[in-house]
Amino acid sequence: DEISQLTNLRSGPNDRLHQLVPGKQQLPVSPVRMLAGRESNYSGKGRFSSADRCHMLSRYLPVNGPWLVDQTTSRAYVSQFSADGSLFVAGFQGSNIRIYNVDRGWKVQKNILAKSLRWTVTDTSLSPDQQYLVYTSMSPVVHIVNVGSSTTESLANVTEIHEGLDFSSNDRRYSFGIFSVKFSTDGRELVAGSSDDSIYVYDLEANKLSLRIMAHTADVNTVTFADESGNLIYSGSDDNLCKVWDRRCLVAKDKPAGVLVGHLEGITFLDSRGDGRYFISNGKDQTIKLWDIRKMSSDASCNLGYRNFEWDYRWMDYPPQARDLKHPSDGSVATYKGHSVLRTLIRCYFSPEYR
Repeated sequence: DEISQLTNLRSGPNDRLHQLVPGKQQLPVSPVRMLAGRESNYSGKGRFSSADRCHMLSRYLPVNGPWLVDQTTSRAYVSQFSADGSLFVAGFQGSNIRIYNVDRGWKVQKNILAKSLRWTVTDTSLSPDQQYLVYTSMSPVVHIVNVGSSTTESLANVTEIHEGLDFSSNDRRYSFGIFSVKFSTDGRELVAGSSDDSIYVYDLEANKLSLRIMAHTADVNTVTFADESGNLIYSGSDDNLCKVWDRRCLVAKDKPAGVLVGHLEGITFLDSRGDGRYFISNGKDQTIKLWDIRKMSSDASCNLGYRNFEWDYRWMDYPPQARDLKHPSDGSVATYKGHSVLRTLIRCYFSPEYR
């Protein structure tokens, strides 16, 4: 009871709010009433108190749960919601990919047993019309599944065909893995980032690889199309850099349109706002950064000398002395801290509220 009372005191709006803004007293207090109270300086500080901020945030952040939706015998490695939030896709190390129907109480809509899996499902992507799903592993072959069919159990080439799309060019038959894959907005192309430091674009209508870019000097962990035009591509790598690629003017071989410097460790994921201007990136340096590509430069200096410690995210905590370091050429718009990248490569997405 004591803990509950203290929590309420620290997360509830000030009692004076009801004196300054008349009306029925009920919780939660609407943002409009909270803002009106702030304008009237009910806290006496000219700003929201820490309890007020907690109360405001509770309107927009989840306060219920977590609760168990499903459990398997292997670890979940990747997951994502569909664009409209109605479906949730989870990929497991045990070769399974499950698609849950959120609107129907998280019922399993599709249970996919992946084909030719190497190590784990490294990424999945739903087509814009939510009829197809592609999945990748540490292999140059991306598999595509018809998830719009009525069959719940999708066993590769047993109950359904999982067509393989070969991302290795005709003159390059060595093996590499794909870490990231995304559909274009029109569903006609796929872009992928790989362990051979490259970006690949696959034309689904022509059923062939259409572009390969030697993009970075380390693994390309994440790629995405910047907007619905499909001309701009964002990429992030273990070389600490985010890059912007313009397919309309790839005049110089493998030369990006611009480079965005600021992370001190490898990039684990990035997500486009969809406007061809802003994107966010998550790094192993325990930060998320917001970028405006109008501030990109041609300078790819990494200042790798800043790392004077040994660290492996898979089994070590991030060194405390590194948390306050800042890149001298950081060109990001904003930096967000407070989370940890530990044991797995945490991803980041824009909230649909802000798209």
